[in-house]
Amino acid sequence: MKTKGNKETYTGSHKKTGIAKEPAVAYRSMPVLRNFAIKDDYSLIKKARQGVKTDVFYLLADTIKMPEKTLASIINLSPRTISNYREQEKHLDANYSEHLLKLINLYQFGKEIFGSFEEFDLWLHRPFWNSEEKPINLITTPGGVDLVYEEIEKLALGYPI
Repeated sequence: MKTKGNKETYTGSHKKTGIAKEPAVAYRSMPVLRNFAIKDDYSLIKKARQGVKTDVFYLLADTIKMPEKTLASIINLSPRTISNYREQEKHLDANYSEHLLKLINLYQFGKEIFGSFEEFDLWLHRPFWNSEEKPINLITTPGGVDLVYEEIEKLALGYPI
């Protein structure tokens, strides 16, 4: 600040410090992961093409209490590859980013409908569609995530599944 007569003027030399664009601490709760819950397909694809930071993968695993190894296998990556990406501060490729973003949408929606991640996880591990197939086995592809999401929507509207 400079002083001109009785007035103080801002010189612009003051720098803001301590501001992070994507603080990892903020992702620890699902409300902040809602920032990644992208509902329209165009925005989801656009974000996926930019790539998602590997920290989002680890934060999702932590939030839904899923072992990292299990989540890695769901998005068809090895845990070591994700670890390497993290060490290199590399973003996930578009296909893996899309799958991860769709999983975030699915788990967010599942929590809204079932009340908690634990209840949603129980539902994911129960067979449905008059078969031995479990929803958890279908989410290993982005199309499978979409299918399970649609079934939850039907369930939310009162349709039996």
